[in-house]
Amino acid sequence: MAKTLMIIESAYRATLEEQDDTIVWLTHAMKGAGADLAVLLRGNAVNYGVKGQKVDGLAFGEKRQTHAVDLTEDVVKLMAKGVDVSFVEDDAAARGIEKTDLIAGLKPVRRASVPKLLGEFDRVWHW
Repeated sequence: MAKTLMIIESAYRATLEEQDDTIVWLTHAMKGAGADLAVLLRGNAVNYGVKGQKVDGLAFGEKRQTHAVDLTEDVVKLMAKGVDVSFVEDDAAARGIEKTDLIAGLKPVRRASVPKLLGEFDRVWHW
């Protein structure tokens, strides 16, 4: 089976309309269908791994979004399914995110090591 790395860089894609990030959701669905996947969080998406985030519901007039986004929990659930999730530690540091701010189980990758990581996969999808 081909191994696929999902690089998530565009953070908070569609989260105003939905209760999840479309690519994180897609990764859950594909893993559930048997795909061999790993995830690399980079750029602003490194924020997905920050623990203790709380997002309240959102309202526009009478329209309420009552199922708020919980991307950190979505990442935790991905790892529970056996998906390796890494993050570019240089990107986290640039945003003031310490390793102690991150959920357990995320694997740090230095930016200089990303090309080597890419070589470990048959396919790389960059979102």
